[in-house]
Amino acid sequence: MYTEEIINAVWAKAEFVSYSAELSGFRKDQCGAWIQRWAYGDRSSPYGWEIDHITPLSYGGDDNVSNLRPLHWGNNASRQDGRLVPYITSENNYNVYVGSNNKDS
Repeated sequence: MYTEEIINAVWAKAEFVSYSAELSGFRKDQCGAWIQRWAYGDRSSPYGWEIDHITPLSYGGDDNVSNLRPLHWGNNASRQDGRLVPYITSENNYNVYVGSNNKDS
C-alpha cells in the first residue's frame, strides 16, 4: 500500500534512542514501545510496526506524511474512537503491556 519512500519517511519519525539501538534497527514509537525497522507490517513480531494515521481517514485525515506515524502494531490495533490509547510501551530493553487492555497483569 505504501511506497518504500513513504515507509522510510514515516520510520524517520520514530524516536531515535541510541546509536547501538539504531545499528540493530530499533527505535521507539510514540507510546515508547520498541519497534524494529525490518519488522514493518509483521504482526507476528514483538517489534512489528505499522503506519498509523494521526487523524484517521474517517475523521478527515489524509495520507500525507505529516499525518502518518510509526506505531507498534499492538498500539495501532488498540486505538479507540480515533484516540491513541497506549497498549504497549517499554521498560528498559523490553516491550511490556500496559493499560486496561492488559490481560497478563
